[in-house]
Amino acid sequence: MAETRQTGLPKGFRGAEQGWPELHRIPHPPRRLPLAGDVLGVDRRRPVQDSMRFGRELGPIFRRRAFGNEFVFLWGSRLVADLADESRFAKHVGLGIANLRPVAGDGLFTAYNHEPNWQLAHDVLAPGFSREAMEGYHGMMLGVAARLTGHWDRELAAGRAVDVPGDMTKLTLETISRTGFGHDFGSFERDRPHPFVTAMVGTLTYAQRLNSVPVPLAPLLLRGAARRNAADIAFLDRTVDGVVAARRRSGGGDGDLLDRMLDTAHPETGERLSAENVRKQVITFLVAGHETTSGALSFALYYLARHPEVAAKARAEVDRVWGDTAEPGYDQVARLRYVRRVLDESLRLWPTAPGYAREAREDTVLAGEHPMRRGAWALVLLPMLHRDPEVWGEDAERFDPDRFDAGAVRARPPHTFKPFGTGARACIGRQFALHEATLVLGLLLRRYELRPDPDYRLRVTERLTLMPEGLRLRLERRTAPAPAPVTVPDDGSGSAGRCPVHGAGE
Repeated sequence: MAETRQTGLPKGFRGAEQGWPELHRIPHPPRRLPLAGDVLGVDRRRPVQDSMRFGRELGPIFRRRAFGNEFVFLWGSRLVADLADESRFAKHVGLGIANLRPVAGDGLFTAYNHEPNWQLAHDVLAPGFSREAMEGYHGMMLGVAARLTGHWDRELAAGRAVDVPGDMTKLTLETISRTGFGHDFGSFERDRPHPFVTAMVGTLTYAQRLNSVPVPLAPLLLRGAARRNAADIAFLDRTVDGVVAARRRSGGGDGDLLDRMLDTAHPETGERLSAENVRKQVITFLVAGHETTSGALSFALYYLARHPEVAAKARAEVDRVWGDTAEPGYDQVARLRYVRRVLDESLRLWPTAPGYAREAREDTVLAGEHPMRRGAWALVLLPMLHRDPEVWGEDAERFDPDRFDAGAVRARPPHTFKPFGTGARACIGRQFALHEATLVLGLLLRRYELRPDPDYRLRVTERLTLMPEGLRLRLERRTAPAPAPVTVPDDGSGSAGRCPVHGAGE
């Protein structure tokens, strides 16, 4: 069957209802309205948390309807494991991700499965995330982290609390822009976010808003927002075009991602990325390469500040492994196994890319219970998968990094921890993000004591990705690395040196 460019689904496919022959067996919220569907009581600003509420009420698979479109959500670990079967299911580009196509086009994250540029770009860029390449990025990561600590030292001296989400966004934007594209946005020298960040947040917010209005009415209801979105996209394009033009004038960089995009041919076909696709790939990496990592770091710092016993144990590991080394080496980051557990547990509770969609390659039956026709799709609700009591226990809401010690990881079924997506389209930069985040947490723990605001209650803001809202911490400077009163043994898990997940991804 031919496929449409707009959806990647078979022609004539009008929504999830056609692809789920026994959709009536899947529960839905009460008080459904004839035309509007399940819109009563919906929190449009927090659709993920809204869906989590319904997931708790309705169970491991449920459906919601909005203005004639039926959406199937699932989070039960058995269902998710079956959906991970690459022979029967593939990535589905839908919901807010498809709404990003005007800005990201057929970049790695937003490409449809049938578009050739995905495989071309993946094969060309994958060596940019090898161990050798990662070691080359390590020094630049240290340099950006030094700019962060310099900024935090100044805030501490002035007696001010630090803006955690804002500063983590600056850190991760500068890291990916410098390591991947040789560009410096000067984020830490600005009082306000760089206009690139403002435009990026605008496009993400607009993409999410499109999901909350009837498609035929969107041009009317979002007319002003659409104009702003077009201006945001134009600014992102101009910014990236300037970065690419500067690289071409300079004659090349040091073999970074941009060099690979511009100069590397596919090893088998000899194809190269077009100028338009290079632009889309750069935007994809700049946006996806920093937005999710900044959220992961922000949530981890929130939990470290709220759990001083965990912070003390992590800090003791940093002191033991790094000692008084001024700049830890690449391999020393991989040895921070407990710090990595803190990061993993933060990603469990609040995966910053909170879901991914999968579609059936052919007619099939999900988990032996739910018939699906070719093209039917479902959205995996990651914060609920990561709270499935059958996997994580009745205390799944509790923050406990020991859930990721080696024995616990081995004892869990596969496909139960998926913060980077799944399968062939899992996040290509997951090792980059994990190394960067572990390094930064280690540096901050070694330098500061983190003091929370006792009146702060976690609020999670959504713009397709998740981020703690309004999180500020007070700092106390440690005078020197102290001898470790708590020893964290090397348990051989290798958790910081490998990715324990099999996959929201490319």
